[in-house]
Amino acid sequence: MSTKIQELPEVGEIVIATIAKVSDHGAYVTLDEYGGIQGFLHISEIAPGWVRNVTKYVRLGEKKVLLVKKVMPERSEIDLSLKQISKDQQKKKLLEVKRQEKEKTILKNVQEKANLSTSELEELEKTLYSKFDSIYDVFIEITMKGVGILDDLKLPKKTIVAIEEVSSKIKLPSVEIRGILELTNTKSDGVEIIRKILLDILKNEGDNVEILYIGAPKYRLSITAQDFKTAEKKLKPMLDTIQNSIEKQKGTFKFVREESKKTREG
Repeated sequence: MSTKIQELPEVGEIVIATIAKVSDHGAYVTLDEYGGIQGFLHISEIAPGWVRNVTKYVRLGEKKVLLVKKVMPERSEIDLSLKQISKDQQKKKLLEVKRQEKEKTILKNVQEKANLSTSELEELEKTLYSKFDSIYDVFIEITMKGVGILDDLKLPKKTIVAIEEVSSKIKLPSVEIRGILELTNTKSDGVEIIRKILLDILKNEGDNVEILYIGAPKYRLSITAQDFKTAEKKLKPMLDTIQNSIEKQKGTFKFVREESKKTREG
């Protein structure tokens, strides 16, 4: 008779946990990524300073990003900390978990459409990881460049067809950067000059650029791209073109950035 050994997290690891029970001394949690094994979040590790009421910081059923402080395998005891986790660490961990869930859904869809067995699915994962660092990134790249990027992996036809179909339904991640253009021209046909300059920009830059009239002399310029680096790379030459064009016509140019944002996570 074989006994399955429960995998435990390592000290210093960041984990996702669900609050299972709240007491005066802290909270008992279950670790989502480790089969629901139990850990303890002591009141002294909930927040900096004196915590009078535990329920002010944690609630039953709530999910928290926690740091593993101590692991005692012989007792199956795990001590955790909330106060030692930064906002950036929380955000990064939650995004990581979200991406893992997407990967599971993607692979499940491929398995169903190609009618793959569990062992065939495991072999597909292994093959994809031999070339790519992330299953999610594989499918994003396929969505952008086509399933041909997998040609050298020699996958079965039924698998390729399923991957292509699943990829076609994936929405690419996108971000938006934007700002306010202030453009003036005192010539008699100044409004038409500005209009032509902006229409030329829209004509040359495509659907991912939008310019909306707010009210003289202001226009909102927005650029949508897959990531902030790509959007920023597109913004500068565009602004240079607008500025050069308006100043050649003896007009004035000003641009004020607004807050950038993610429009879709993918």
